[in-house]
Amino acid sequence: MTAARLVFPFYPPKLVIITSSRVHKNEAKPVCVVRRKLMSAPLAKDLRIKHGVRSIPIRMDDEVTVVRGHYKGNAGRVMRVYRKKFVVHIDKITREKANGSTVHIGIHPSKVAI
Repeated sequence: MTAARLVFPFYPPKLVIITSSRVHKNEAKPVCVVRRKLMSAPLAKDLRIKHGVRSIPIRMDDEVTVVRGHYKGNAGRVMRVYRKKFVVHIDKITREKANGSTVHIGIHPSKVAI
């Protein structure tokens, strides 16, 4: 046998083909551990420099400021992280219902800054 026959041919890496329905399912119905990472909020500029990361998963008792939407500029403390609906409830952002009771408004974590 010659040296040319011992050299194995080069095969390109396998192409991974994932159907779009499977991608949509994973985005729409992730498990709770994955939801926690998806519910990350960007850090304020001073914290970004201090910790060296752009965003972290949001938790209860975090001090946040709304940066997008109708409640832009409002600041408060996170009262609840609602993973099922992908929203957080902030203590000072409420709305009055028709019967007079007040409810917290759900805000997506990407629209607030820690």
